[in-house]
Amino acid sequence: MRVRAECADVDVLTVSTDVTEPDALDALAGAAIDRFGRIDVWVHTAAVMAYGRFDELPGRVFDQVVRTDLLGAAGSVRVAVRHFRATGAGTVIVTGSLLGHVTAPYMSAYVASKWGLQGLVRTVQQEVRDSPEIRLCLVNPGSVDTPVYQQAANYLGRVGRPPAPVASPQRVARAIVDCVDRPRREISVGRLNVVLRAGFTVLPGVYDVLVGPLMRAAGLSGRSVAAHDGSVFAPNPAGEAVRGGHLPDVRQLLFGPVGAVSAALRRRSG
Repeated sequence: MRVRAECADVDVLTVSTDVTEPDALDALAGAAIDRFGRIDVWVHTAAVMAYGRFDELPGRVFDQVVRTDLLGAAGSVRVAVRHFRATGAGTVIVTGSLLGHVTAPYMSAYVASKWGLQGLVRTVQQEVRDSPEIRLCLVNPGSVDTPVYQQAANYLGRVGRPPAPVASPQRVARAIVDCVDRPRREISVGRLNVVLRAGFTVLPGVYDVLVGPLMRAAGLSGRSVAAHDGSVFAPNPAGEAVRGGHLPDVRQLLFGPVGAVSAALRRRSG
């Protein structure tokens, strides 16, 4: 709804869609075509997350994360590519993750999904080479300041958080918009992504020794939490937000002190 509100000067259609429901994505595409006549760009960002040791994470939670993050994305790409095959052109943009290239403990379902998504996108990119006007882009962020970490299912006992350095959601959004104007096969968003990918590939033994302690120190907060399913099976509107609170609000930093000074001056003058 916040995105809809920010698009006040254009015609916007909002369709609540569960990417895991059969035919839901076809219905979404049909609604867009009925309203606008065609689809030029399809962006897929739906994802959920779960924390827990693989053997302690309930199978139903693991399966639902994969169903949402991988199979939901696959269904989205399938519907979009079929439409673009029919119209002759279009751009599909899928949000992957740095964790589609490296691994991290306690996030097995999410990692498995993102590795699968990486392979799926690469395969479909090869298959659409006969249609150069159809572009498939993969945007791979590292840590991002969104609520997905707090909204995640948790069977680990400690609330997750994004390890530093953390990118703003606006930075990822700009990368997605840039793909609309200049489609590319893959974009990485994150200052350390290249370093981590190189370490994972070139020094796998060292990476495996370090990643556990680093994950426990930087990827998990000190706050304890009882086991729960988070937003894996159902949305949690109370936790919805653009930012996750892992980065300072720059506007508040800039204007907060100014506002405080202005209020103090008003009180003095009053």
